[in-house]
Amino acid sequence: MASGGLQLLGFVMAFLGWVGIIISTAMPQWKMASYAGDNIVTAQALYEGLWMSCAMQSTGQIQCKVYDSLLKLEGNLQATRALMVASILLGLVGMFVAVTGMKCMKCMEDDQVKKMRMAVFGGVIFIISGLAALVATSWYGNRVARAFYDPFTPVNTRFEFGSALFIGWAASSLAILGGSFLCCSCPRRETSYPPTRGYPKNASSTGKDYV
Repeated sequence: MASGGLQLLGFVMAFLGWVGIIISTAMPQWKMASYAGDNIVTAQALYEGLWMSCAMQSTGQIQCKVYDSLLKLEGNLQATRALMVASILLGLVGMFVAVTGMKCMKCMEDDQVKKMRMAVFGGVIFIISGLAALVATSWYGNRVARAFYDPFTPVNTRFEFGSALFIGWAASSLAILGGSFLCCSCPRRETSYPPTRGYPKNASSTGKDYV
């Protein structure tokens, strides 16, 4: 029962992490304009994401523009896109595989070892999915930080971490942790010892002496 509870907890955490990765990928707030200067007009907030850039006016109105051409984007942005999309697809596959191996599901009840291995395999896929998202968000965040501290970057074009990055970091950590819990349901190999052989009892003496 304890193993089943840990397995269910791992699946819930991995699923929530996968949902968070989807939300992070879709959000436009991967980086936001920094207002660290003295003479910067703060009438609008500028955001940039993987798919679009947005400007929010002081009145609360948001205007977004989708990036026109994929080929005109920076290679780093395209790589981040690819990693996040791959993370989402891997998480989808991992979810179906892990569900098949859950103890609370009826499928594959005849072979419990294969069923538990399916859960472990799903956990491994979730871990890879979380690592892909973690690499993508950390790589993107590193570039934002390097551009911010670059003395040649104009003050009015500096950006800071957006909320999508923090969601991506938390979601990828959940996916990795949940996948690790699923891997804890790996079937243990039980050492089989050969059955002990009973020694034959000494034949009872017939009372006859042989010379």
